[in-house]
Amino acid sequence: MALTRVNGRGPRELRPVTIERNYLKYAEGSALICIGDTRVICSATVEDKVPPFLRNSGRGWVTAEYALLPRSTRERTVREATRGRPSGRSQEIQRLIGRALRSVVDTSVLGERTIWVDCDVLQADGGTRTAAITGSFVALADALAGLVAVGVIERLPLRDFLAAVSIGLVNGELLLDLDFEEDSRADTDMNVVMTGSGQLVEIQGTAEKHPFSREEMTAMLDLASEGIAQLIAIQRRVLGPLAEQVGMGHE
Repeated sequence: MALTRVNGRGPRELRPVTIERNYLKYAEGSALICIGDTRVICSATVEDKVPPFLRNSGRGWVTAEYALLPRSTRERTVREATRGRPSGRSQEIQRLIGRALRSVVDTSVLGERTIWVDCDVLQADGGTRTAAITGSFVALADALAGLVAVGVIERLPLRDFLAAVSIGLVNGELLLDLDFEEDSRADTDMNVVMTGSGQLVEIQGTAEKHPFSREEMTAMLDLASEGIAQLIAIQRRVLGPLAEQVGMGHE
């Protein structure tokens, strides 16, 4: 019997997705991304210095921070500043976001500058890390475009688009874009990060209850590709004319 999903969506359908560009007044680039009931603010800040290991290299850096606001979850999440350090989960996710974004940035064009991408979860209902990556790409694109506009860099240093989505096997059925309830019941769940050209950046797949086969893994990756293509189409629409500059000069 087919699983009944929230809002009656099909197994291969994303939740409703919106990305509001330039959401914050002061950030060089920002976006509010809403995927179903998951909401994440992504902001990009330009800093005119790099970590010590990149000094005098002529190359830049992109890094990320991630946090859940206290009542983004069903029970209050203690602020990480109160604990004195980020949780292991937050550290793992922010490293994932940074790695993913760097995969599509030509840091030699960026020069010795760091782009800080902050991802703050306003409301969590599954897929916060994948939403953060998808929204951060839009914020990053605007921050980089601002550097081009004032002549600090010559061209947009983005080689390709980037987005991410979750997939899972729930009661034996393959589902795209899991919400919290589906994720908590999944036999297998996977987060996939891909570029606009279909190249894989990262795969995080875990058998929560039962091992999964290579055939199931291939099916999950195929479904992720479908979902990511839809997310990138939304990014393109949101970015408008700026989208045409992504990948220019990087053939």
